[in-house]
Amino acid sequence: MKFINVFVAVLFVVQVFAQDIHFSQMKFAPLNVNPGAAGLNGKYNAIVNYRTQWNSVADPFTTMGASFDMKFEEPRRNKGFLAAGINFYHDIAGDLRMTTSNVNLSVAYHLRINRSSTFGLGLQAGYGQRGIGSVDGLYASQHNGTDFDQNMISGESFRQTSFGYVDVGGGFVYNHNSLTENTFRSDGYNLTIGAAAYHLTRPDYSFLQGGNDDLEIRFTGFVESEFVVDRSPIALMPALYYQRQGTHQEIYLGTYIKYHIIKSSSRTSLREGFSIAYGPFYRFGDAFVNKLLIDYNGYALGISYDLNLSSLTQASKGRGGIEFMFRYTLLEKHQTRARIH
Repeated sequence: MKFINVFVAVLFVVQVFAQDIHFSQMKFAPLNVNPGAAGLNGKYNAIVNYRTQWNSVADPFTTMGASFDMKFEEPRRNKGFLAAGINFYHDIAGDLRMTTSNVNLSVAYHLRINRSSTFGLGLQAGYGQRGIGSVDGLYASQHNGTDFDQNMISGESFRQTSFGYVDVGGGFVYNHNSLTENTFRSDGYNLTIGAAAYHLTRPDYSFLQGGNDDLEIRFTGFVESEFVVDRSPIALMPALYYQRQGTHQEIYLGTYIKYHIIKSSSRTSLREGFSIAYGPFYRFGDAFVNKLLIDYNGYALGISYDLNLSSLTQASKGRGGIEFMFRYTLLEKHQTRARIH
């Protein structure tokens, strides 16, 4: 049984070698979903992410990420606004201690269609680096049909244990936001739709001598929304995400159910918003994800846990990954408050 588990784990690692990292709290990794999302979530938006998974299969896969984006002041003609952002992630994968690091700069311009709606285009450019801590692992070629034989020659020839590459991506985003908090109730809705493509330069992604493993273009699409249920303290935040990279695809959907304990108001500084939300999400063929989100006055803490439902369940015992997120957002209404005071 041990060797079966290891074999499944090795197949899994081989499968994800040329795939991007992902976070279960995708709403809070916006520049990893679409570079055009820069500037859509307040005046300033700073996020830190941490994820660890597959502890029960092999050495854990750990991903750390951070992003910051901001919206520049709109010109007086009010035809649109410019935004920029930076995001970073560092991933450590499995027993071989494979590392992937990326830092990217994003620039987006959002054309104002009307008072509530914008259409934006974002471009992203950055630099990535991959490394491998050890080449003394188990490979599929060392499986003799029953178990792994480390004395068998793997046939793998490493030309390098680390390398860097330039990366480019781009995307567009439509946003409608008519949610209002000018009184002690909210109405309207928020809807964001976008599509993007990453790794347009198709960088060489192989450690092996003679390897032909150009990084596949990753295509993404998403729909996010938020609306209040019949002017009650409850709001729904449904979302759908789609990603495709080579032969691999991901479909991920669900909704946060948010309860406003205290609703904020831009008419007085004495009402700071406080809400708590639970989000059941499903990643097709892979995992059921439970999410908890606590939001107070621009500060948010998110926790999620993946229950593995894929073919790796036998090895993982259903345990997937735990993820933490911390965000600070300076909303534009705070700028209004500052002018009033």
